[in-house]
Amino acid sequence: MSVEIPVVHETDSARPVAVSEAVFGQAFNEPLVHQVVTTYLTNGRAGTKAQKNRSAVSGGGKKPWRQKGTGRARAGSIRSPLWRGGGVTFAASPRNYRQKLNKKMYRAGMRAIVSELLRQNRLAVSADLIPGEPKTKAFVSKLQAYGLARRILILVERENPDLERAVRNVPDVQVSEAGRVDPVSLVAADKVVVTTEAAKILEERLS
Repeated sequence: MSVEIPVVHETDSARPVAVSEAVFGQAFNEPLVHQVVTTYLTNGRAGTKAQKNRSAVSGGGKKPWRQKGTGRARAGSIRSPLWRGGGVTFAASPRNYRQKLNKKMYRAGMRAIVSELLRQNRLAVSADLIPGEPKTKAFVSKLQAYGLARRILILVERENPDLERAVRNVPDVQVSEAGRVDPVSLVAADKVVVTTEAAKILEERLS
């Protein structure tokens, strides 16, 4: 069986696209979607934060003064965390935040996301929104004519330099290839606009 992705606007020359219900008709699995999104965000963390503890800072090998008889507090190193120029008490060290998520779970989570987008009327197909030349003014006027004023994600079948140049100065508009779109971009978008070819690529990717 199949379901249809509607046209973004009645004046658009595109036609509704029939896609597989096995991909775009799945129930929304909130725990799985949460895991897919958080894993994607976590795997993007660099984990390169680093500080020096008292053993890593240079100097401090010699006891600054004798243990007794000076009237001052006992000190064993000038690189104590209590001293200026000393090490950090609980120093951060590089760590790996990466989490494992198998491909089957990832695809199931992505299917749940695109299915929910379709149910909420946040997924639509367009043929006229993609400009034929890199003109921001023409693209913005088309957005206004279609009533698209919030966060928009445009999925195309392949890299489109003209489209990227047209939208790069427009706030809250993102462009991505259908074969490389990530779950965070899908969840964050108020409206996902796809071309007919991009819809088929997305369907094939998640099958």
